[in-house]
Amino acid sequence: MAVNADLRSETVTKPSQAMRRAMAEAEVGDDTLGEDPTVTRLERMLAEAFGFSTALFLPTGVMANQLALRLLVPAGQELLTDADAHFLLYEDAGLAWHGGVQTRTLPSDNGLIDPARLEPMIRTAKPYTVGTRAIAVENTHNRGGGAVYPIETLRELRQIADRHGIAVHCDGARLWNAHVADGVAFEEYGSCFDTLSVCLSKGLGAPVGTVLLFDAAYREEARVMRHRMGGSMRQSGVLAAAGIHAFENNVVRMAEDHDNARHMASLLREHGVDVPEPPTNIVLLTVPDATEVVEACAAKGVLVSALDQRTVRLVTHLDVDREQCARAALLLAELLAA
Repeated sequence: MAVNADLRSETVTKPSQAMRRAMAEAEVGDDTLGEDPTVTRLERMLAEAFGFSTALFLPTGVMANQLALRLLVPAGQELLTDADAHFLLYEDAGLAWHGGVQTRTLPSDNGLIDPARLEPMIRTAKPYTVGTRAIAVENTHNRGGGAVYPIETLRELRQIADRHGIAVHCDGARLWNAHVADGVAFEEYGSCFDTLSVCLSKGLGAPVGTVLLFDAAYREEARVMRHRMGGSMRQSGVLAAAGIHAFENNVVRMAEDHDNARHMASLLREHGVDVPEPPTNIVLLTVPDATEVVEACAAKGVLVSALDQRTVRLVTHLDVDREQCARAALLLAELLAA
C-alpha cells in the first residue's frame, strides 16, 4: 500500500534539494578536535540567538537531554519534572541508567507544570533526604498535544528556581513551534533556563541533530561527556550545514504546519469527532482502540501513531501539505463513524 500521508512525527521529513546542496558544499574539519568550521558556526549562531554563552552540536535529542541533566544534577540527587516528560517515558530510563539521578514527578495540565504546585515539592538536602537540584520542563509538550508554556509561567518557574538555588532545564525539541505559535523571542526563552536543547530534525526538517545551549563554564566538561557517550563526531559539518539551512529557512514556515493541524481538527469536528483545538502541530484523538485505528489508517495509506491504548496522534510537518492532511482527517472521520 502506497503511503499517502505520513503523520507519525516530524522526524520522518527528508532533506530538501536546497538542504542537500548546503550539506554537499559544507566546509568541514574534525569536530572531535574542535576544528569543524560549520559546526562552530551553527553552535555560535544558536547560542547568540538564544542568549547563551556557548552551545554544543549533538547527534540526538536524547543525548542532549541526558547530557544537560547530568551537568545540572549529580548522581544521587533529585530532579523534579512532570509525569509525562519525554525523557522519562521515551528515553529508555537513560537518566537513571547513565546518571544515577532520582526523579520525582507531579501531575500537570497537558504537561505544563503549575508553579504553585511545584514549589512546595522542592526539598533541601539533609541527612537521609535527597535534595532537589533542578527542574525540567518540555516546550512544546509532546503528550500534552503540542501545548505551549506561557512565557509568564516559565519566568515564574525561573524565579522559584532562583529562590531555592536550583537549575532549570528545557527539553525544547519543539521550542520552534512555541516561538511560532506565541511570538516569544528566542532570547526570552533562553533567559528562563540554565540548559536548553533544541532539535533540528523535527519541525525544522534537518536529517540529524540537536543543539544544547548552556553556560561556557561547562563547555569542556560537556565535550568530555559527549565523547564518553559516543557523541563526538568527525567531519560533522555536513550535518551541521543542514541545521544551519533549517534554522535560516524553516522556522517561519512552521506556521503552515500549525494551520494544517487546525484544519484537520476542524474537519474532524465537522464530521462529529470530538477533538481539541491543537495549539501547534499535534492533533490528539481519543478513540476506543488506538492500535486498531493506527492499523486501519495504515491499510489506507495514512500513517499515524498511538500514544497509548486510547490516544491517536497526528503530527503535521513540512512534508505533508493541506490536501494530504484533509484526506487523513476525512479517513479518520470515516473510520471512527463506522
